[in-house]
Amino acid sequence: MAAQGCLAANDWICGEYLRSRSQELTDATVEHVWITVASVVIGLLVAFPLALLARAKPAFAGAVLGLTTLLYTIPSLAMFSLLLPVFGLSSALVVTGLVLYSLTILVRNVLAGLAAVPADAREAARGMGYGPVRLLWEVELPLALPAVMAGLRIATVSTVALTTVGALVGKGGLGNLIDDGVQTTFKAQVLTASVLCVLLAVTADLLLLGVQRLLTPWTRTPKAQESAPARSRERIPPSGHDAAHHGARREDAHAVEGAN
Repeated sequence: MAAQGCLAANDWICGEYLRSRSQELTDATVEHVWITVASVVIGLLVAFPLALLARAKPAFAGAVLGLTTLLYTIPSLAMFSLLLPVFGLSSALVVTGLVLYSLTILVRNVLAGLAAVPADAREAARGMGYGPVRLLWEVELPLALPAVMAGLRIATVSTVALTTVGALVGKGGLGNLIDDGVQTTFKAQVLTASVLCVLLAVTADLLLLGVQRLLTPWTRTPKAQESAPARSRERIPPSGHDAAHHGARREDAHAVEGAN
C-alpha cells in the first residue's frame, strides 16, 4: 500500500512508478540511445573530412573552424526552427541539429590530434615509402587517436544532454518524459528520467574511455614497469673486476690504518 501510495502522494522517489512505467522508460531510453549514437557517428564522419580539408588547405581552416563555432552558438530552439522546413517533425530534425552541434568539438580535436603527430614519425614513414593515404591511416591516425577519442567522449556526453531538447518536437527520448513530467508536475517521472540521462552519459563516457585504452596501449606506462629497471640495477652485484678493485681499495685502507 505504501508503494502504491507514493504515486498518489506524487513523491519524488517511487518504486511503483518504475514497475508500472517500465516499458515507457525502456522505449524512451532506447530512443535516446539511438539518436545519440546516430548523431555522434554522423558527426564524426562529417568532421573528419572537414578537418583534413582544413589541414591540407590552411586558407580554409579559418572558415571551417569559424563556421562550426558559429553553429554551436545557435540556440537549440532556433536551430530546430531553421531545420523544421526541411525535415519536418521527425527524428531526422533532431539528429541533424545534434550533428551540427558536435562538429565544433570533433573538427577541432581531429585537427589537434593530427597536428600533434611528431614530424620525425612522418619523415620516417615517408622514408620507408609510405604514400599520403597510407601515411594517414597507418601512422598519423593511430598517433592522433588520444586527442580524437577525447573529443569523441566530450561530443558524446554533450549529445546525450542535448538529445533531451528534442522534446520540443516530440523526439527527445528521455527528454519527452522530463518535459511531460514538468508540465504535469509528475515528480517521480522527472527524477527518474533525469537520473537515467545522467547514467547514460556516465556509461557512454566510461565505454569510450575503455575503447580508448584498448586502442592506445602505448599511452599506458605502469609505474611498476618504470621502476623495475631501477630496482634491477640496484640488485646487480659488481663484476669480478669491480669486486677485486673494491677489495684492493679496502686492503690499502687497512694497511694505512695499521701504519698509523
